[in-house]
Amino acid sequence: MPRNWAHVLSGMVALLLVAALIVYSEEAFEAALAGMKIFWEIVFPSLLPFFVLSEVMLALGVVHFLGVIFEPLMRPLFNVPGAGAFVMSMGLAAGYPMDAVITAKFRRRGLCNQAEGERLLAFTNTADPLFMFGAVAVGMFRMPELGAVLALAHYLGALCVGLTFRFYRRSAPSSPALGMNHVAGETLAPGNPGPRHNLLARAARALVRARREDGRPFGRILSDAVNESVKTLFMICGFIMLFSVVIRVLQSLGAVTVLAVPIRVVLAAFNLHPSLADGLLRGIFEIDLGAMAASTAPAPLPQRAIVASAIIAWSGLSVHAQVASVMAGSDVRMTPFVAARLLHALYSALFTALLLGPLGMLTSRAVTPVLAAMTAAAGGNPWPGVVSLRLGAAVLCGISGIAALVFAAVIAAILLARARITWFRV
Repeated sequence: MPRNWAHVLSGMVALLLVAALIVYSEEAFEAALAGMKIFWEIVFPSLLPFFVLSEVMLALGVVHFLGVIFEPLMRPLFNVPGAGAFVMSMGLAAGYPMDAVITAKFRRRGLCNQAEGERLLAFTNTADPLFMFGAVAVGMFRMPELGAVLALAHYLGALCVGLTFRFYRRSAPSSPALGMNHVAGETLAPGNPGPRHNLLARAARALVRARREDGRPFGRILSDAVNESVKTLFMICGFIMLFSVVIRVLQSLGAVTVLAVPIRVVLAAFNLHPSLADGLLRGIFEIDLGAMAASTAPAPLPQRAIVASAIIAWSGLSVHAQVASVMAGSDVRMTPFVAARLLHALYSALFTALLLGPLGMLTSRAVTPVLAAMTAAAGGNPWPGVVSLRLGAAVLCGISGIAALVFAAVIAAILLARARITWFRV
């Protein structure tokens, strides 16, 4: 019976939306055009190269090579196959929903099982650095120095989600480790040490074996990669336009104001400014609209940054729908993904609050005079200083992130080797 009521309710909601589209047809058309503009000018050119590259790397066996190399790191830390490092890196570089696209491909090709796919989807769903540094920090807050805080909090939150979800479905069996073979085609479980072959040799064998199994010439690989990527991107375009229209219709109906009332109650419980309710509500549906509303709210800067950080981590129902459409046809469920987004929003908000404490005050005191000097040197035009500082912050964060990853890998390798974990020894 409850399921029948859910069917009736969903049908009524769809009917009301269609009626609202008829009444507010002009607003809906403008919203659809705005969504198309965002897709055509930002999403399509920024994601297409990454989509094509991921397809090509899968076909050439590069992902299998990386899977063997990173198996000793990804398995103990996140309880996922070593190939998950490729999902994480592409998600960091391209943003939403790149991780879901690659995870779906992994699941179809048997590179991960259901539980591992859900763990991967939980912590690799991240925003790209250009969005946080450029669109949010510079474009919305007009504070380029805030980009480093938002990015660091976001990626630390994702790391904590990964470490938390390593215990999700802990009793589920692990997928075989790539390259751990006695003879060609034979794989061993992660707990089986197998022969102590050189790590690079195993990785190379995995690459060659994957390339032979694919068998397509490079021209066919490239053509298929472009076709599949364009199809996926136009499906994403449809979701962006749809949610843009839905949000505009809700605004025209006045539903946004009504729905913001309970959110104000929650904000008051946490001693946050009630004006942030509008940003949170919009952020539930769409990340860009929510972050923009949070950045312009008449609230203290730390509170605006905290709410914006939570919205970026949540990523919006529009991104959730894109992920769901990409994962359709696989057995990877969306419930753990939504729970992970809530957890990521909480972690990111907490890290943003911490980073905007005494450490953030010291950073602000160091950056503000530099920006002011750049502005004065440019004859009062702040943009050269903003761009320079943005690029410097991006480079610094990139170098720091790579150094931290290498350092963590070395420490993990030393600890695992000393602990004499047999499957890790190569």
